[in-house]
Amino acid sequence: MQIEKCVWTEKSGWSPTVPGRFNGHAQLVFIFGSHATFQKNALIEQIKAAYPEAILFGCTTAGEISDTQVLDDSITSTAVRFEHTKLKYIHRPIEQPEDSLKVGLELGEALVADQLKHVLVLTEGVHINGSEFVKGLVSKLPQCVTATGGLSGDGERMEETYVLADGQPRQKTISAVGFYSNQRLKIGYGSLGGWDPFGPDRLITRSEGNVLFEMDGKSALELYKTYLGEHAKGLPATGLLFPLSLRMPGSETGVVRTVLAVNEKEQSMTFAGDVPEGAYARLMKANFDRLIDGASGAAETCYQAIKETPPDLALLISCVGRKMVLKQRVEEEVESVREMFGNNTVLTGFYSYGEISPFTPHASCELHNQTMSITTISEH
Repeated sequence: MQIEKCVWTEKSGWSPTVPGRFNGHAQLVFIFGSHATFQKNALIEQIKAAYPEAILFGCTTAGEISDTQVLDDSITSTAVRFEHTKLKYIHRPIEQPEDSLKVGLELGEALVADQLKHVLVLTEGVHINGSEFVKGLVSKLPQCVTATGGLSGDGERMEETYVLADGQPRQKTISAVGFYSNQRLKIGYGSLGGWDPFGPDRLITRSEGNVLFEMDGKSALELYKTYLGEHAKGLPATGLLFPLSLRMPGSETGVVRTVLAVNEKEQSMTFAGDVPEGAYARLMKANFDRLIDGASGAAETCYQAIKETPPDLALLISCVGRKMVLKQRVEEEVESVREMFGNNTVLTGFYSYGEISPFTPHASCELHNQTMSITTISEH
């Protein structure tokens, strides 16, 4: 397995070199960039020309991760040449959030084949019910196969996102890559958060899918605004600073959900995944040290999963809410991953509107918000 990583910025152009060292023989290229740089079609065409046989797999972001740097308005290109792994690439449009389950089912069914080891997915970031999509996808995968990936981003604007499909940026699109191999391919994954709950548990008394209307029989939006105080005027973006922790009755663990949109007329909030009636919701706030510890913990979980030498490649997908909270300290969470893996692992990734991963090996795959989710890839 060989890897070539290049980064483009307006100031420096391509560094350390222009893409193309593999003479066109890479099979997969991860491409992550801002909304603005994805509009510079010449950059993507340059990558496509450098790796004409490769699958271009990427999306717009809320920040790009390259080694231990967190960048904005850049494009990162990470080309991978496998020796013992075959790939299958597929994409589907998603016209509306109600189609999320159906598209997940279609992608899962299309990827199942002998020696399937893992599935990576990149999805539309705003017009989607992420938890329904994941439910459909994993229901079609063999029990020994899971999926990881994330929702594309649009900075802090939360307006429109793009996913590459056949080498072109497209809105309302989901793409996936299946990895097929014998025992030589090693995949690790892990996902952790680091947020502290505050305030009382609130019972969700009215919701539809990923749209929340009432908690404790009262307007959920008004309750949420009360807790946010002066931050309420910046919704939906400021909602990333105060996610909801959801827990079903009788369950000790839960998932985190962040706001994608608010509707003042309907007094509703739309989240990245389901907010089911009967669940208990509790607000969360940031704990700086625990956020960084969460990134390190996700890396440690990956290491335990592969039980080998440090991985060749680590794909880091972290939530934009973490970036907004950590601000100047944001690179510390990436540095904590580097400390865990060492200097020989190539780090790439992006800041997202949602993360897809099991928390730990053998756990169920779910949509998360406000986590650092890591997927490691190696060949031996």
